This record gives sequence, structure tokens and C-alpha cells, in this order.
Amino acid sequence: MDSLELCAGAGGQALGVEMAGFNHTGLVENDRWACETLRLNRPQWNVLEQDLLNNFDPSPWKGVDLLAGGLPCPPFSVAGKQLGEKDERNLFEVGLDIVERIKPRAVMFENVRGMLDPVFDDYRARIKTRLEGSGYKVHWKLLNASDFGVPQLRPRVVFVALESEAADHFEWPRPVPFNPPTVGEVLLPFMAERGWPDAEKWAARANTIAPTIVGGSKKHGGPDLGPTRARKAWAELGVDGLTIANEPPGPDFRGMPRLTVPMVARLQGFPPDWKFAGKKTNAYRQVGNAFPPPVAAAVASQIKLALEASAHAVRVVKAA
Repeated sequence: MDSLELCAGAGGQALGVEMAGFNHTGLVENDRWACETLRLNRPQWNVLEQDLLNNFDPSPWKGVDLLAGGLPCPPFSVAGKQLGEKDERNLFEVGLDIVERIKPRAVMFENVRGMLDPVFDDYRARIKTRLEGSGYKVHWKLLNASDFGVPQLRPRVVFVALESEAADHFEWPRPVPFNPPTVGEVLLPFMAERGWPDAEKWAARANTIAPTIVGGSKKHGGPDLGPTRARKAWAELGVDGLTIANEPPGPDFRGMPRLTVPMVARLQGFPPDWKFAGKKTNAYRQVGNAFPPPVAAAVASQIKLALEASAHAVRVVKAA
């Protein structure tokens, strides 16, 4: 089954969709460094460095199996003042326009948990009504990354719309039957790689999952692990969240270590061989905005099963 990805970023959702068995035939992203990241890791992908608002033509993807995307979250985030449809960064309407133009069999968009706040009840209702008018059934659900093996809380809202024939076959993925690894378990190899003698002692202290990783906004001054409250949560894990380090602690390091971009990427659920283009600030923004691949894979796998079940039912009817 083929897919088209909007606002692909550094490829978190795209990786998950790939893991679920979809073949990416186009990935649209307007950030130069994110496009470089996608090309660096998947040279075979059709990466389109374009702006959805101005120069993207979706018509070649008419009837694609899955339209996926991580539409900008600031319009629905508390940190972004929750301006919603009044926010110039809101691309949800653009996404809906593309859905109506190309009529994919399924749609999968992710966003922040603020999307489910009461202030957006009317907006979600309008989205649902609009898509139902095009023959889709719409689902919303808040998923926590930690329920799918990611060592981080990270609640995200996932929006799924399926053609009517497939919708009855769709079920949300169930949480994995085990606890996610702790921050210490995931990052111990990184912390120890340059000979820091306190790495194991640090890992024993970092014995829970990470708080939600933030700090990916282009309006933000530089890479860090979030505002004061977030940094306090990181400090409890023995992490200095004020800035991001260029390299892991060395043999003479004393105090609380900082995380590097590869460390944060692992806490986001990226595979260890996934590389990020650009210098530290650009790379960290890509990581901070990512949708954890294991969560995307879990949802996309259920979508694929629903589409397959629908196609099988149609074949049975035709054969009869």
C-alpha cells in the first residue's frame, strides 16, 4: 500500500508508517534541514521540499491508500496560546482540502493533546462533519508514547479517518504488555561511551521514563529541554536541561550531565542509526517536533489491517 506524508519533519511518523508496511511515494516538508535528514536516511524516498500553502500539487496522489501527516501543533498547544484556526500556522484546513481533492482511502494526522480541549469542541465537530460529507468515518484518540515502548510520556492526539468500507474494521492499537525502558537504561551506553566513571551511578538514578520532550519551536532561542517546570523534572533524573550538549560526558566530568541530540532522539523512539542533518539547534528542533515512530507504527498497522480487511470483503462480495 502506498502513502503520502505531509509535514514530514525529520521522519518520525514516516518511519512508523514505513514500519507498518506502507510504501512512501511522496513526503512533503518545507524545512531545509528536515528534508536533508530524510534524504540522508532514506535516499530512495521522494522528498518534496515544498510549501503546502503555495506550491504543492497533490493531484498525482489521487486515491492513495494513506495520507499521513504531522500538521503544525502550536495552534492547538497551550504554549502556543491555542489560537487554533486563527493561527497562521494552522494547516489543518489545508490538510482537509487535500483529503477532499485526492480522496485517500485513509487519513492519519497527529497533534498535541490540546486539540481535545473544550475550546476546540466546535472545531473538531466541523472537521468531522466535513469529512463525513466526503464518505469518511472519523476517530480521535489520545495516545501516550510510553504505552508503546517509548521511554517518554509524550501524550499525542491521533486523528484517523477511513473510507466507510474500512472504518468498521478499524481498532485502535492496544498498549504493549510491558513497561517501557527507563531513561537510565536507554542512555547508559551513551553516557559511558567517553569513559565517564559515574555513568552507571547516574543510570541507576534515572530510573523512570522521561517527561515530554519539548523545545522544538523555531521561535525558541536555542535547544534546551523546556521551561522551568520541565527542567525540574529532568533534574530529578539527574539531567541538566538548560542546554543540549555537543558530546557525552568525559572521564573528568563532574555534576549533572546534559543530553546530546542522539540521546534525545533515542528517547523519542528513533532507531540508533537515524541521523539528523544540520548543527545542534536545527537538529534538536527536528527531534523535538517528532512523532515517536513506534506510536506511528502501531496506529498505521491498524489502519493497514482495516484497509486489507475491507479489500478482502469487497473481493468476497464480487466473487459471490
